Amino acid sequence: MQKYGTILIIDDNEAVLTALKYCLAGAFQRVLTLSRPDTVLALLQQEEVDMVLLDMNFSLGVNSGQDGLFWLQAIRKRHPELPVVLITAYGDISLAVRGLKSGAQDFITKPWDNAELVRKLKDILDAQGEVPTLDELEAEHIRRAIDRSYGNMKLAAEQLGITRQTLYNKMRKSLINATKAKAQAPLSSPEGDTNVSAQYSNEAPSGAVGGASGAVGGGGAC
Repeated sequence: MQKYGTILIIDDNEAVLTALKYCLAGAFQRVLTLSRPDTVLALLQQEEVDMVLLDMNFSLGVNSGQDGLFWLQAIRKRHPELPVVLITAYGDISLAVRGLKSGAQDFITKPWDNAELVRKLKDILDAQGEVPTLDELEAEHIRRAIDRSYGNMKLAAEQLGITRQTLYNKMRKSLINATKAKAQAPLSSPEGDTNVSAQYSNEAPSGAVGGASGAVGGGGAC
């Protein structure tokens, strides 16, 4: 299996650091960790790092994400080509979008799915230079929420911190954007064709609950 270079994880939760280090050890040659971001700039001067995984909150009792945004901007100022992926609480879409506008490459949510996390980080490194739009990232975040909720729209909306009607509106917007993009794209072979509506087609009976196997707390491993 191909291994990527070095990833730096910054999180003040030792359990999260341990879980991520274990999860990503098979995908990266080196996994560095910091429990505080204060020394990140000095470390980046000493080490050759290919990606940073940065938590959004480091102040006790404060969940505004300002800590993460500050250090994201500091890293981007010194190392503009270094991809930074944010770690957020599950429903913080608005905070994640602020991070993306500030230069983050993408974001993951707690709890995460191990296999999905590894795939996302690999895709980011493989696609260096190809920057997805905010609408595309939001659509992917919503898709993951729906998958994690087994198609239960009410549960997905609760996890995203929005109303069910807002969720439907965002899904409709995403489908419209995808349809427009497909109509404007050059003709491709049948193998490259995709079913736009399939993205949100796995709705399960109301009341279905649960999470994907491999999520933190679910006992899965990379």
